[in-house]
Amino acid sequence: MATTYFQEIIDKIETLSLEDQDYLFDLIKKRRIEKRRLEIANNAEAIVKDFQSGKLKKGTAEEIKVYLLENEEE
Repeated sequence: MATTYFQEIIDKIETLSLEDQDYLFDLIKKRRIEKRRLEIANNAEAIVKDFQSGKLKKGTAEEIKVYLLENEEE
C-alpha cells in the first residue's frame, strides 16, 4: 500500500517543472534539517535539566566507561 501511495506522489511531482521539483526538494530538505535541529535542541534542554537536578553523572570518557562496565556486571 505504501508503495502505491509513494508512487502516486512521485507521479504528481514528475508533472512539475524541473525548477519546481528542485524547489520542492530543497524545501523538504530544509524542513527536515530544521526538524532535526529542534530535536537536538529539545534533547539538549532535557540533558541540561537532568544535569542541573543531579540525575546525570559527569566524568571523563574513561571514568564513564568504567562506570558502565561495572554496572553491566551487576
